[in-house]
Amino acid sequence: MASIVGAPVQSSYLRSAFLGEANGIRVSGISAPRLAVVRKTVECKESRIGKQPIPVPSNVTLVMDGQDLKVKGPLGELAITYPREILLDKDDSGILRVRKAVETRRANQMHGLFRTLTDNMVVGVSKGFEKKLQLVGTGYRATVEGKDIVLNLGFSHPVRMTIPDGLQVKVDENTKIAVTGYDKSAIGQFAASIRKWRPPEPYKGKGVKYADEIVRRKEGKAGKKK
Repeated sequence: MASIVGAPVQSSYLRSAFLGEANGIRVSGISAPRLAVVRKTVECKESRIGKQPIPVPSNVTLVMDGQDLKVKGPLGELAITYPREILLDKDDSGILRVRKAVETRRANQMHGLFRTLTDNMVVGVSKGFEKKLQLVGTGYRATVEGKDIVLNLGFSHPVRMTIPDGLQVKVDENTKIAVTGYDKSAIGQFAASIRKWRPPEPYKGKGVKYADEIVRRKEGKAGKKK
C-alpha cells in the first residue's frame, strides 16, 4: 500500500482546499474583513458645583501649604488635605477657586466634592452650622448634664451620650434638641448618632427625627370586619 508523504499544511484553508479537490469539490477562499478599532477621547465635563467661586470673609484666615489648607475663623480652626487631582487658587480679591489638575474621571468626581468641603469649612469657622432634632412620643425627653446629653426614649435606662469637643447642644421644652458648631460633618455625625437610638417608626411616628424630616406613615392593621 502506497503512502503519500508531503509537507505539513499550516493553514486550515489549505487543508480544506486539499480535501475538496480530492473529493472533486472546488473550494473558493474568502478572506475575512479586518475590524478597525477607533479610540475616542472622552472629555470630562466640568462640575457645575466645582467651578463656583468661594467667597472668603474678612475675619477668616487661610494658610495654604502645597495640598494642605488650614482655615481659621472666630469660631474655630479646620484643616483639609487635597488629593493630587485637585488644585486650589486664591485671587487677589480673596476669592477661592477649586480646579482640576488633570482631566480624568477621578478628578471630575473629586472636583465638586472638595469644593463643597472647602466652602463648608469657610462658612463653618465664620458663621457655624446647626442641626435640629425633635423627640416624638409619650415620656420622651432630653436634658443636658454637664458635657453629656441624657435621653429618655422608652428604654429601661436613660441613654447618656458625651458631647464631642467643638459642639454645643441645647434642649428646649425637653423635646427639641439643637446641635451647633463649626464642623458640619461632626454636627451631622453626632445628630445621626442621637437619631439612631430611636428612629421614627412609620405607624405612630414615635422616635427621634430631624426637625425638617418628613416621616412616611403607614396604615395600621384594620380591625376585623363584622
